[in-house]
Amino acid sequence: MRRILTLLLAAAFLFVWLTPTTAAAQNYSFSLDKEEVGVFWQADGSLEVRYTLTFTNDASASPIDYVDVGMPSSSYDSSSISATVDGKTIDDIQPSPYVQPGIALGLGRNAIRPGSSGVVQVFVGRITGQLYQADEAGDVSAVFSPSWIGSEFVHGKTDMIVTFVFPPGVKPDEPSWHPSPAGWPAQPEPGTTSDGRVAYQWKNPSANGYTQYLFGVSFPSHYVPSEAIVQPGQAPASQPGSGGSGITTTSPTSALSGAISALLCFGGIGLIAFAFVALAVNSDRRRKLDYLPPKISVQGHGIKRGLTAVEAAVMLETPLDRVMTMILFGLIKKTAARVVAEKPLKVERITPQPEGLRGYEETFLPAVEESDPRKRSKMLQDLSIDLVKSVQQKMKGFSLRETKDYYRAIMKKAWQEVEAAKTPEVRSEKYADNLEWTMLDRDFDGRTRRVFDTGPVFVPIWWGSFRPAYSGGSLPRASQGASVPVSAPGRSAAPTGGISLPHLPGADFAAAMVTGVQNTAGNLVSNVVAFTGGVTKTTNPPPPPPPRSSGGWSSGGFHSGGCACACACAGCACACAGGGR
Repeated sequence: MRRILTLLLAAAFLFVWLTPTTAAAQNYSFSLDKEEVGVFWQADGSLEVRYTLTFTNDASASPIDYVDVGMPSSSYDSSSISATVDGKTIDDIQPSPYVQPGIALGLGRNAIRPGSSGVVQVFVGRITGQLYQADEAGDVSAVFSPSWIGSEFVHGKTDMIVTFVFPPGVKPDEPSWHPSPAGWPAQPEPGTTSDGRVAYQWKNPSANGYTQYLFGVSFPSHYVPSEAIVQPGQAPASQPGSGGSGITTTSPTSALSGAISALLCFGGIGLIAFAFVALAVNSDRRRKLDYLPPKISVQGHGIKRGLTAVEAAVMLETPLDRVMTMILFGLIKKTAARVVAEKPLKVERITPQPEGLRGYEETFLPAVEESDPRKRSKMLQDLSIDLVKSVQQKMKGFSLRETKDYYRAIMKKAWQEVEAAKTPEVRSEKYADNLEWTMLDRDFDGRTRRVFDTGPVFVPIWWGSFRPAYSGGSLPRASQGASVPVSAPGRSAAPTGGISLPHLPGADFAAAMVTGVQNTAGNLVSNVVAFTGGVTKTTNPPPPPPPRSSGGWSSGGFHSGGCACACACAGCACACAGGGR
């Protein structure tokens, strides 16, 4: 019996020993010398990806006989996929058994031999569900991660070129890029393809094949159908029969490694990519709010004095909805305009107009009287552009840093005068006089509430022209010249210079003031990102593209692309983990 058992064990050992060597026993080691990636966004919102990768296999390594190519999601058309190795067609294209969604490419007799180099190309003609709503400004966000390979398989530097091509019709000044990966140039090179499409191109001759690099852009959503954009909380559509994403070795015994990779992909890496998308979207939002041109930051000497509170707000790059509100307050205080209705906002000018109105105030009046919201927004954007250009001109030769500090000091002094007032009458007077300067404070809302938290507040003579209806009680609108007494039913009045003014509990006044400013800003500019973005395109646009060459991009990256161990992720969690075979 013991002899039979020994023979069975020996036979089993011999069977295993004589079985053809699996990939688990193979030694994969190679360099990724060059990687060129073309990412094409089409008019229908779909994504086309082209890879061209050049590998050099180590002399002592096993042949590279299979390639697993990761997909960003299962929403791809498997019939649109083709691949070659050294120009020879790869006919063995199957769903990857290790990476889902993903495809496996069998190189067969054209495997890259030890000590040899080879170029693997893959063309994926249609991937959907990869555009995401970026923000309320109407832009879409697109994020893509080129291939990366497990560091246990690849070594050395990679000359990497990544090119994003926008849908037909996108203009050079419309897209924006997200923060570049560490070690890459801060911004891509703008350009055009041979057929006139706008493109961004990132280059890094010292990249590597084992690091995941994420690239992102945003562009106006009206260039693609709305149904192609994935809304928040909506999962992209899947197509039956599509593959997966990720990369692994071909060894049957590496299934556990593939499972772990998939878990990492859809878990930790997904969270990282999600965080990147959120960061990129936030960065793009900040980019649109940076309406001040860089030229104003060129170092000068001395302080530019004499700016108005509105001009100082522009110099400090205060949100434009707050700047517009400041202009309105100035007109109300000068008895040049009054708010007739708060929502929808309706403003009318008071005649005769006072003398000495500033140019931006005279431009503001017809804009705010416009009943068509789109026309009003366009007129206010034009006003903002003129304001920015005017401030830029006035700041020439002066120090931006010193000037900012100077006007911040004025803002602080304005608050100090309000807080130091000994009586409610004086406090209200100082607050009314310094209102535009106090609005430069980013904590205007909170500080107003703290300053007027206790005690009565005598409302300004222009209060009724600002708040035609007050929820805590009806306050009659002040007369044009504030030359007659103003009173509030049920509230006592106190004399201030011979004029009887209504007073409110401090907390009520502060709440009404803060709410009024917020509502007015929102009614003047309903979407501050979209509004400011329209201004930024003129005052602080992205760098212009270089002159178009007759041959388009010279990088050669627009051949059918491909890779061994690739991950193509766009606008979503990039589902790849290292590997190679």
